[in-house]
Amino acid sequence: MTGEPAHPLDLTALAEHMAAHLDGVTPPLTARQFAGGMSNPTFELTDVAGRRFVLRKKPPGELLPSAHAVDREFRIMSALKGGDVPVAEPLILCMDDAVIGQAFYIMAHVDGRVFRELALPGMAASERAAIYDAMNETLARLHRVDWRAAGLADFGREGGYAARQVKRWT
Repeated sequence: MTGEPAHPLDLTALAEHMAAHLDGVTPPLTARQFAGGMSNPTFELTDVAGRRFVLRKKPPGELLPSAHAVDREFRIMSALKGGDVPVAEPLILCMDDAVIGQAFYIMAHVDGRVFRELALPGMAASERAAIYDAMNETLARLHRVDWRAAGLADFGREGGYAARQVKRWT
């Protein structure tokens, strides 16, 4: 985590929006931006009662039309919630730029560890193996999701994703 957000938030407007759409939010809010290479700025929010949330928002500035689609992230998380893939509970989606300047969503905060180095330095081989096994099991569960039954049948185009990305960026 970092201290002061690199992408400032209007915490008053955000708290008002959250309180109007989510039970139990107690303003004022504090925010800390997560460090790391996420293309959508991500923040830990804490209300005065100590309840924690996570906010992901589009970055400021001019964006490619389908880039930084926080609504897509929210939809996928909503479809996966309650299934066999661990997902933080999606709580609020706001596509109104007038609230904090960009579209965003709020999800429940989940305690956990963040690993910044793939080799997991400083860990015993058995602990690294357990982490990699858990990661692989989660990926396998994700690949077993019946995306049509999860309500994602109309979600994007089927197949050819890598080719479309190469064409887009070259």
